[in-house]
Amino acid sequence: MRITDLYVGYLKITRTIQILGIITKHGFREIVNRSIFGRHIRKRKIRRHKPVYTTQERLRLTIEDLGPTYVKFGQILADRPDILSERFRKELKKLQTNALPFDDHLAVRLIEDELGAQIKDVFSEFNPHCIASASIGQVYTGRLKDGQEVVIKIRRPNIDQKIKLDLYLMRYVAKRLAREYQEMEAINIIGVVDEFGESIFKELNYYNEATNLLRFREIFKDDPHICIPCVNMKYTTHKMIIMERIFGMSPDDPELLRSAGLDPEQIARNGAEALLTMIFKEGFFHADPHAGNLFILPENRVAFIDFGMVGALRPREMNFLAHLSIGFARRDPISLADSMIQLCDQRFFDHRDDLIFNLQQMIKRYSQLPVEKFNYAKMIQECLDLITKYNLCLPSGIFMLAKALAAIQKVAERLDPDIPFAKLIIPYAKEVVMTQFSPRKLAAELYQTLKGYSTLLKTAPGDISEILYKLKQGEIKHELQFTDMTEIQKMLRNVTSRLAYSILLVGLFIGAISILDKHSDLRYGHFLLFISSFLIFIVILRWIFRKKI
Repeated sequence: MRITDLYVGYLKITRTIQILGIITKHGFREIVNRSIFGRHIRKRKIRRHKPVYTTQERLRLTIEDLGPTYVKFGQILADRPDILSERFRKELKKLQTNALPFDDHLAVRLIEDELGAQIKDVFSEFNPHCIASASIGQVYTGRLKDGQEVVIKIRRPNIDQKIKLDLYLMRYVAKRLAREYQEMEAINIIGVVDEFGESIFKELNYYNEATNLLRFREIFKDDPHICIPCVNMKYTTHKMIIMERIFGMSPDDPELLRSAGLDPEQIARNGAEALLTMIFKEGFFHADPHAGNLFILPENRVAFIDFGMVGALRPREMNFLAHLSIGFARRDPISLADSMIQLCDQRFFDHRDDLIFNLQQMIKRYSQLPVEKFNYAKMIQECLDLITKYNLCLPSGIFMLAKALAAIQKVAERLDPDIPFAKLIIPYAKEVVMTQFSPRKLAAELYQTLKGYSTLLKTAPGDISEILYKLKQGEIKHELQFTDMTEIQKMLRNVTSRLAYSILLVGLFIGAISILDKHSDLRYGHFLLFISSFLIFIVILRWIFRKKI
């Protein structure tokens, strides 16, 4: 056994003990809180105006104590109604995005390691005190030698090793939960952990954020209303990113914006149009466009920052959003239901009528409102809640999309309470739908279909010859795996009994006819023929009756 294996094992054991200690501490308090003794303590705290924690709040506190990996995981779970109930998700949304900063002197050393030079050799000015600290990195400001003002994000030291360790333990626990609890396996808890691991490792690599920035700059290069900061690829590494520093106002205060000569209504429309362009035209969007990630520049321009978390939509998901938007505008529950079923990749859905009925009830609540008054983000969330109610599997990108729409709608409505957000979406949705039926799209699909049939015709003779050859040689084998042998054995016993019963009846019937053929006056033969015919008749009636049911 290698020394490194022993060290990794030591780290796993140490971290496991630490996690168990935190869980035990909060779990013991929760048990006490639920006991008769705990009720008296709660009443006393309430009388003394001391904080009394609910189960949801204690879960949030536990996650915060467990560290950045679990905080990130909690933030993702807060947007997954298919996994957690509303009361838990509401509490998890309060998870702090800021973390305690690590030592500035250590950060400076890490920055110099990534630069391969001293700070003074690259920056003409550098602020050695961080301006923001998050769970993954820390942010500093400076001015390059060429005069450009920049922000520097440096990754926390050894955070990748800590996250790998936490992910290993989380996956181990997820496997145990999936094995012990069937409902955990139904929501694919292991897949959720794996998906989270993939997402957080993308955030750890700042090259991903840099390429996201470059892609968004290309998308909005001709848009005078949107600003995307440029990234300095010369000094950017997978542990550090240096980008243009944006100076602007926060979109939180409409009156302050008006006093600066800006138009909040136009700003709201520009921000909403930018996100809709990302979603409907590019299928690639900023996944966290809250007020802290937006700056307002002169001439009502909107600047987006922090591109660590982005979402990508498949054509199927873009089509779902387009048909959903048009279905809402037309108040068509059947179109809405079909778009939701197609999104979940279900060809035949047993509860389609129930889904349509629930959508009808939802639409009736909005029937008296014009389209521009629809709360679009809320309606999408209600649709997602309906889908999860029927245990349908949703693509993870849809939850990220719902979160992004809710965030930008919240910002836009703070600036302009009367913004027709739902109405703005309709032209984009129609364009997506029309693209599906464009001559070029149809011709491309027809070409791919014909190409597939052509390939099938070319390869079919060879495939058939190979199958026949292997069949003659006895080389074709097929393996069957059964998860529930008890049910299989029960089914085989039933089939065997029915088969034996059928053979016996047919044998009696044929035997009676043979006897009467040779001895037509034998009463025993007539009796056997009558009994066997009667029983066969009963069996046929039962078979017909079952088929009708």
